[in-house]
Amino acid sequence: MAALNTHGSWWPAEGNGGKNDGDLPLALLAVITAALLPLLWYKRSISSSQNGAPPLPPGPSGLPVVGYFPFLGPSLHLELHKLVHRYGPIFKFYLGSNLHIVVNSADLAKVVTGEQDESFANRAQHIAGLATSYNASDIAFADNNANRRKLRKVLVHEVLSNVNLEASNAYRRREVRKTIKNVHEIIGNEVDINEIAFSTVLSVLTSIVFGKSMVKGAKYSNLVAEMRKFVSGVVEIAGELNISDFFPMLASFDFQGVEQRMKKQMKLFDQIFESSVEERINSRSAIKEEAVKEEGRKDFLQILLELQEQNTETSITMTQMKALVVDVFLGGTDATSAMIEWTMMEILRNRQVMNKVQDELAEIVGLDNIVEESHLPKLKYLDAVFKETFRLHPPLPFLLPRAPNKTCTVGGYTVPKGSTIFLNVWAIQRDPQYWENPSEFNPERFLNYKGSEKWDYAGTNSKFFPLGSGRRRCPGVSLGEKMMMHILASLLHSFDWRLPTGQKLDVSDKFGIALKKRKPLIAVPSPRLKDVSLYS
Repeated sequence: MAALNTHGSWWPAEGNGGKNDGDLPLALLAVITAALLPLLWYKRSISSSQNGAPPLPPGPSGLPVVGYFPFLGPSLHLELHKLVHRYGPIFKFYLGSNLHIVVNSADLAKVVTGEQDESFANRAQHIAGLATSYNASDIAFADNNANRRKLRKVLVHEVLSNVNLEASNAYRRREVRKTIKNVHEIIGNEVDINEIAFSTVLSVLTSIVFGKSMVKGAKYSNLVAEMRKFVSGVVEIAGELNISDFFPMLASFDFQGVEQRMKKQMKLFDQIFESSVEERINSRSAIKEEAVKEEGRKDFLQILLELQEQNTETSITMTQMKALVVDVFLGGTDATSAMIEWTMMEILRNRQVMNKVQDELAEIVGLDNIVEESHLPKLKYLDAVFKETFRLHPPLPFLLPRAPNKTCTVGGYTVPKGSTIFLNVWAIQRDPQYWENPSEFNPERFLNYKGSEKWDYAGTNSKFFPLGSGRRRCPGVSLGEKMMMHILASLLHSFDWRLPTGQKLDVSDKFGIALKKRKPLIAVPSPRLKDVSLYS
């Protein structure tokens, strides 16, 4: 999973012609909140007065009621990067009544995720995230409490352990082979890279969670299609601006219907999940024996049901089971497919990079063979290409926001309890202080670096942590890395790719639930392998 922390956003979605149910006119907002103005400014003055403590960070002035919101465009990562040059490594701004603090340097990020990690390990909550997480009953949105730590342990040790990941190789191999076969059947036609990546990842996760037998024979005959409907619906709603997140006192009114529509999507998931659980319980023995015999492993649902029955410290409730599964799907689809698309875009943009990737594949895999997961650790250059893509296009430019559980001091400034903390990974990973020619796509920087620093996805290096760091780092890195590498390596090994005739490569992005390309990447494949049977 490219990240279990990909769902939920305060910012407006783009690409719908400007028509967004989440856009409430600021004039109407001002009318609604005018009566609350004295209270808002009183709270702000209290938060700014720290009784002799260090001052709040510097930052731009905003307007009454709405704060700095009117001055921010839809490309929030670019807007805040401008403020970095103006205000430095840490600055503040208000959105409505909420104080936001942005950390923009590796040194200060290390303080937040390392030295004071425990103090900054809680999440800044918002309505869409609470709805999708069953009121923070999951890993992504729960505060750093005992229940979250237990669920993370269940996910990492019971589901995503090396043993289980190895055993679930058959699921991933099967779905990747289906994708290669499908692409081969439309050779010479235009292919939407994000779409095929999303479909493949979704099919893999559906098999891992529900098992092959459930996918083939469940009440929901097309379980993958049902999960696609659920995931797409959640992503669309969560990408909207929700005024209630900036003015909690207005939340009960749900003016834009975000909470109501998100709960409707969650009811759809409840039906899918509860139906699958009922069918599993009614035929558990047969399904369990078939799954273990055919795949050599238990699926995620089977593991969770067994944990639910245990009267031990690892036992979990039905609500927690649902929340974990939602985390897996929302964290493992949208951002993962986006990163595959970004990486393919950079490869198409740099022909020399594509030649090196395909030469490596020819050497490690061979043109008379297909890509297997056993090949992936040997693909050092492709790994560097992915890391360089993560550096330039992190799926969550600010990760998921944190909220300190007590007032802290960072960089000589006061960071009040409960404020919203953005870790500006996008800016840190493009900072010329740490990166030579930071705007240049250069995978070699991850192959030829000097010193003892680690450049991986574990979040131990404060100059490169696109999937988080500290207690809130992504727990699904190992699975996400396997899926991304396997899918893209197979596409590049099996086919040559070019842009459609007469089209130029669009490299612009848009800010949303994950940082995506503004326009879908469309490419045309041609066969690269001589043996046609390898496409079956």
